[in-house]
Amino acid sequence: MDIQVGDILTMKKEHPCGEKRWLVLRTGMDFRLRCLGCGHEVMGARSKFERNIKSVCRKTENDKL
Repeated sequence: MDIQVGDILTMKKEHPCGEKRWLVLRTGMDFRLRCLGCGHEVMGARSKFERNIKSVCRKTENDKL
């Protein structure tokens, strides 16, 4: 699965704060993710997180904030 820094992942299960979307901060053998609801950051094995991904939202060059 091609996940890049800056992608927003929608997970199958909710975080305790009620949010399902996470921002990717770091990739490699591990992922570092930030909850878009409460800002909590977690780091864990790539294989664990990839099983729980429902969809990936990637910013394109045309998307500007």
